[in-house]
Amino acid sequence: MYKPSKTILTAGPSISSLELKYVMDAAKNGWNEEYDKYLQKFSEAFAKYIGVKYAWPTSSGTGALHSGLMAMGIGKGDEVIVPEITFVASANVVEYVGAKPVFVDVEKDVWTIDPKDVEKKITKRTKAIMPVHIYGNVSDMDPINKLAKKFGLKVIEDACPSIGAEYKGKRTGNLSDVAAFSFQGAKIMVTGEGGMLVTNNADIYEKAKYWGNNAKHKTKAFWNDDIGYMYRMSNLLAALGLGQLERNDTFVTKKRKIFSWYKKRLGDIEGISMNVEKEGTKSIYWMSSIVLDKNFGFSRDELMMKLKEKKIDTRPFFYPLSMFTMWKEQKTPNAHHVGLNGINLPSGVNLKEEQIDYICNILRSILLS
Repeated sequence: MYKPSKTILTAGPSISSLELKYVMDAAKNGWNEEYDKYLQKFSEAFAKYIGVKYAWPTSSGTGALHSGLMAMGIGKGDEVIVPEITFVASANVVEYVGAKPVFVDVEKDVWTIDPKDVEKKITKRTKAIMPVHIYGNVSDMDPINKLAKKFGLKVIEDACPSIGAEYKGKRTGNLSDVAAFSFQGAKIMVTGEGGMLVTNNADIYEKAKYWGNNAKHKTKAFWNDDIGYMYRMSNLLAALGLGQLERNDTFVTKKRKIFSWYKKRLGDIEGISMNVEKEGTKSIYWMSSIVLDKNFGFSRDELMMKLKEKKIDTRPFFYPLSMFTMWKEQKTPNAHHVGLNGINLPSGVNLKEEQIDYICNILRSILLS
């Protein structure tokens, strides 16, 4: 019977000889006239993969989101609707541009933005909606885009956790005015840190690159027209990203297999819920997760400690953002439930079925004791 010799981690990348070949070439030759060779290859390949016209590699998903908001002209006095369950950067970037994040509840089953609550929160100051494809689960984009059209709003997808996910046959990132992805080290494909802004709008693309590249003058060297930001990705990271992108469909297949292993072993336990893939969507199951829906006699955090004692790494769901001291807490019952009771289980692409079997046996022994 399998027993781990070291902790089974929540995430972890797969790096092959392909990535090493590209990175070695970039390290040796990616200078002077080839300083952006892999940046160009990566951006072109990523745009094709998502199905959009334009892609700009950035230093982080946060930088991509910030650049996207600036490019759409979101600023002081504006409001942007953000789901409660997401990484804090989704709301931070709204503050960066001087606007106000307005928090809405999530759908209880898929943990993504609730279109019904969105409509309730739209005001005369609302300028954009930011759906987040949390943990690889895909937001219901049709009603979001209908609301945007009805009220004249922009849509910016925080697609950071969803590279390869789909909604009605289209990949996330191709469902809005502009979108952002992340290649942070725990994501499905990685560059250590890094991100990508994608759009079909040439004006948004050019403005995002302008603001994210120090607001440089187009032709006059070392002349800057305004206060800008340094969000460019490096050529070395783009080389790693290109290799990862060429393998991403394999990663998606493995993530979906890992979730199927969990679902088979945990799906019959009353009192927990797991990731839901709604009809018409394809989740990448970036994180395979459980939510404690009943009182098992211990808290979410206590369960995580019990698992840690058995060499099983976990991470909590993101807290509802309005709980943070920077903002005023909102009444979002679904977000408060999943945010305070959700756990991300080990989900790295290198995991083996025997490891998932071990994790599930431990979980069952704790939850059903």
